[in-house]
Amino acid sequence: MQNGFYSAAGGMVAQFSRLDNIANNLANLNTNGYKRQDLVVGDFLRLYQEKRDELPLENQTKEGAKFTHRTVARVPQVIESYRDMSIGAFSQTGNTFDVALKEKNLFFAVLTPDGVKLSKDGAFTLNDEGVLTTKQGHKVLPADYFQNGSFIEFSTDAGNIELDKNGKFSYLVPGNERFIPGKELFLVEPKSVNNIKPSGDNLFTPDSADPLTPMTSSGAVSQGFLEKSNVNAIKSMVGMIEAHRLVGMYQKAMDTQMNEMNRDTIDKIASSRA
Repeated sequence: MQNGFYSAAGGMVAQFSRLDNIANNLANLNTNGYKRQDLVVGDFLRLYQEKRDELPLENQTKEGAKFTHRTVARVPQVIESYRDMSIGAFSQTGNTFDVALKEKNLFFAVLTPDGVKLSKDGAFTLNDEGVLTTKQGHKVLPADYFQNGSFIEFSTDAGNIELDKNGKFSYLVPGNERFIPGKELFLVEPKSVNNIKPSGDNLFTPDSADPLTPMTSSGAVSQGFLEKSNVNAIKSMVGMIEAHRLVGMYQKAMDTQMNEMNRDTIDKIASSRA
């Protein structure tokens, strides 16, 4: 395989990965609490240098490992992916059970069939039983869930439901002029946000080594607001156009390698034999 063809093919694959990633971000532009995912593109030489000192492997030496095929060394490829956990824009809805968090590392805890998950989507509602759930039907957990296994419930006569800045509910009932204290939201601040894993449905799986401890007195809760996606549509479109252009450039380079250079080589061999 010709050197230039291999480099161009590797670069094209990296740009295809970028296009897939950007398309996924744009598809979630209007998803509440969605966090933009991005890729880091590097080259083989960086990866090689990071791992080289771990040699020797069996039947090899460090001296032998210092040799790097220079063609492979400069092939662009995706070396890392990460999520931008910065806070998205807040949208005021005025809905009682819409909740936004003003801290980027703070999450709601919800119960799914696969266990407790974390979410940034605060678009909650009450199910037929009066239990607070997500739009997908996952129950929103209270701070004392692991103590008594209860959920956040409201009776049909509960009115003027309020949520303070720390996530504690209070409400009024007919015949009582004083607010009755209710449950408190289970808010989680993982020790390392980088260790949480996306698990689909705009949810994250917490690190098994990170104990789920409710965050109290966070002061980060805003009732009647929703956090929108932190995807920047303009930057994403610019990135998509850039990736498309790079794919075209790599395609042209591959065509040049396979067609023009090979044709020139064949013509020279034919003329020399003649």
